[in-house]
Amino acid sequence: MRVFLVTMGPGDEVWEKFGHDAIWVHDPEDRTDQAYNYGMFDFRQANFYSNFARGRMQYWMQGFGAVPTVEYYARQNRTVWLQELNLTLEQKREMKRFLLWNARPRNKLYRYDYYLDNCTTRVRDAIDRIVGGAIHARFANEPSPFTFRSETERLTVDDVPTYTGLMIGLAEPADRPITAWEDLFLPGRLRDAIRKVSVPDGHGGMRPLVKHEHIAVGAVGRAPERTEAPNRIPEYLLAGIVLAAVVAALGWAAARYGGAARAGYSVAVVLWTLLTGVGGIVLAALWMFTDHAIAYRNENLFQLDPLSLPLLVLLPALAYGARWAVRAGPGLAVAVAALSVLGFALQALPGIDQVNGVVIALALPVNLALAWTALRLRDAAGGVRVEGETADARAARRRAARGGAR
Repeated sequence: MRVFLVTMGPGDEVWEKFGHDAIWVHDPEDRTDQAYNYGMFDFRQANFYSNFARGRMQYWMQGFGAVPTVEYYARQNRTVWLQELNLTLEQKREMKRFLLWNARPRNKLYRYDYYLDNCTTRVRDAIDRIVGGAIHARFANEPSPFTFRSETERLTVDDVPTYTGLMIGLAEPADRPITAWEDLFLPGRLRDAIRKVSVPDGHGGMRPLVKHEHIAVGAVGRAPERTEAPNRIPEYLLAGIVLAAVVAALGWAAARYGGAARAGYSVAVVLWTLLTGVGGIVLAALWMFTDHAIAYRNENLFQLDPLSLPLLVLLPALAYGARWAVRAGPGLAVAVAALSVLGFALQALPGIDQVNGVVIALALPVNLALAWTALRLRDAAGGVRVEGETADARAARRRAARGGAR
């Protein structure tokens, strides 16, 4: 009888970026080879999407044939490590009894949490239970050099949409110090950690928990896991400056020339304010109405502000000279920009330590550009002379000149 920790490397889908694991029990007495997997979910589950949105996802544990399981991950071109656990015969039998109990319909479901109760923490806890808490004793009081955010960054930074969404959605709780025990929410961390654990050998001595290990499947052409995430703030700042420059140029042209520049400016404004306004509503809802504790107290609300949503109507109307938008549009745009600046300035205060530099770098320049263009458009719509002549007067003069030429 043998028991293995099976660790699968990252895959291509969003939910595969962190890797996966299972417990394989080989029992020649009853001719079974089962890999017990705590990561089961189904998009067709009743209320799956509403439960996902509220942070109340139901995952379950299930056993599968071990060899087909390894073959499945081999077809996905994912590396598979096998670590045989150095257990006594009684511990192996107890592990099997526990897993069979856990796989029963009335026991298999659990409330999934990405960081605190997931498919790896369940495997960690099952092994730790069998070895009398040796893993917890080894790592519970050891601080980790990582946080939930830095681990997330490390494994998603090369997938720009996923990385950006996660950096927006993860809030201050993702940046708190964690222990090495908590860091074992990742399959790769658990694989590496159990190499350092020793357990009693039953004769007054100690033996390593890992008897031996090998790579059963080696992925071809897949980059290894990063050891740490690179600093992406300069890249996001460049993107923010470029977007801000586009908005500013279109707003300036709309105020001075009107015409097609108004349409271009309006499209840019609608896209940005729709993204930030709806994004802010989502962040606020995650905090106030869901169980996603990792998203509570999100300082990105200073950058993705629900107040910006009315600007998708006010600023295009202002660009087209609507008098009713003159008062509300610029004032609201300046308020949104001021809150964005405040969110950046608050980073200097103790206790305001959410690591959201990439979000500030992207959003702050654009919010400032919107405020500047709103003020310029207010002047043009209000008949204030801009560089010696109003935009409307300049347009009328040019129409008259074109008529005379004809």
